[in-house]
Amino acid sequence: MSRPTEEWVGQYAAFNEALKYMKGRQEGTEKSIYTPWPKFNDAATDGLEWNTLTVIGGRPGSGKTLIKDQIIRESFALNPHDDFRVLEFQFEMVGRTSAIREFSSITGKTYKELCSAGSLLTSDTLNTCHQYAKERVKHPVDIVSTPMTVNQMREQIDMYMNLHKGKKTIITLDHTMLVKRAPYQNNTLDMLFELGEFFTQCKRDYPCLFISLSQLNRNIDNPERAIDGKYGNYILESDIFGSDAMLQHADMLIGINRPAKQKIRFYGPDRYIIENDRTLVLHFLKARNGDARMSFFKAKFEQMQIEEMATPGQQERR
Repeated sequence: MSRPTEEWVGQYAAFNEALKYMKGRQEGTEKSIYTPWPKFNDAATDGLEWNTLTVIGGRPGSGKTLIKDQIIRESFALNPHDDFRVLEFQFEMVGRTSAIREFSSITGKTYKELCSAGSLLTSDTLNTCHQYAKERVKHPVDIVSTPMTVNQMREQIDMYMNLHKGKKTIITLDHTMLVKRAPYQNNTLDMLFELGEFFTQCKRDYPCLFISLSQLNRNIDNPERAIDGKYGNYILESDIFGSDAMLQHADMLIGINRPAKQKIRFYGPDRYIIENDRTLVLHFLKARNGDARMSFFKAKFEQMQIEEMATPGQQERR
């Protein structure tokens, strides 16, 4: 029988590591990954910190994949100070579709305009896409498209990190419900609990940061929650599917909502005026190292991107 190893670490080591990290942040040697949006960066700790897990939850079509894709697409240009790779577990979308979405974002043309047989593409558009692809492939982004179990994901990450000698890596998952259940898991919640533990262990083992997308549970579709100005007509922590499993592991939990899709005109108890279905609301429900808050964004779905917008006005109370 093997003798157990000592797993404890003296408190001095933790303080020493914390002071070293704080000094690095002040001197600029330890930096977060900046996103395209100052509001997002400010809600976190100047962006997404390494060795953290960010969970983004929303309905289908709410824009959560849009946000993840834009973070990755612009990450290399926004973070020239850092040397990192990207590994994407894309179980919902084939690589070709993802690439065309990127072409859409840089040409201003819709997916349909780029791919429809009845839409003639100019040589300028094709050349723009070609030149973008030439530059884009210089950045190390790898994609896993085969759905797999948590253990299989762990095997892939172990191989990947060993192959690239432990290089910093942004790891994304789109989305949690598409992870396969192992035979010993009785239900989806069992899988989600194991997935959360897997994220935490990887954060400890490797220099990585995770961005994981999640669905919402059915409670959000209760008609009573679509009433204008009602307290519960915006996203709560409990609306994230499997929140009990993921919340304890997430460093940042974000809920994204498109109020107009529920025909909500006045959002939340402050009754913010929602003018159209391009208004996105990001609820920073948990920010372990930042601030919990709510911010408004404008979706440009045709160009596959979002941008910040001013906080809307509020309905006058009578």
